[in-house]
Amino acid sequence: MKIHQLSVTYLAEQDRILVRVNTEAAEEMRLWLTRRLMLGLWPLLSKLLTKHLLKLEAAGTSLEAADEGLKKMLADFRKEEFLKDADFETPYKDNQSQLPLGDEPLLITDVDAAPLANGRLRLSFNERLPAVTKPRSFQIEMEPKLMQGMMHLLEQALVRAQWREPFAAGPVAVEDGTAGDVEPSLRKPRYLN
Repeated sequence: MKIHQLSVTYLAEQDRILVRVNTEAAEEMRLWLTRRLMLGLWPLLSKLLTKHLLKLEAAGTSLEAADEGLKKMLADFRKEEFLKDADFETPYKDNQSQLPLGDEPLLITDVDAAPLANGRLRLSFNERLPAVTKPRSFQIEMEPKLMQGMMHLLEQALVRAQWREPFAAGPVAVEDGTAGDVEPSLRKPRYLN
């Protein structure tokens, strides 16, 4: 399957990210990504892509011994180079005639990711729901440029979803000083502002 376009959209009413993959054969695969899934998937994909990008550098295996600052700088340079050539302006084609996975997007429960020897990254998106006897899945292989484009779109969706921001801290509890020998969990908290 040859990927033609990708669309990554945060839908607030669902509190999910909808990923749509449009192929050159006029097929569309639809996937729901939840916050729970992205908590584990985002660091994994970032690490795999960075490692993969470093292998593409001319220095290749000699970079494995390099310090983390140099690795990050080289990976960031390669990412920017890929994004410079990416087309984020062309509107996504919504009218695909074939939906091989059905009308309803897969609710992704787990993702298997594996770098391949040919420089691609294989992603297997799986929907394994408890009440369903036949799980649905979808597998793609992506060139590093396309993978970087997808990561860029995912990052934008994570920002819109506010999933990457730390949870807001609640009011600060301060000991009121009257219960010096009382168990800390039983003390009455005092809130500032």
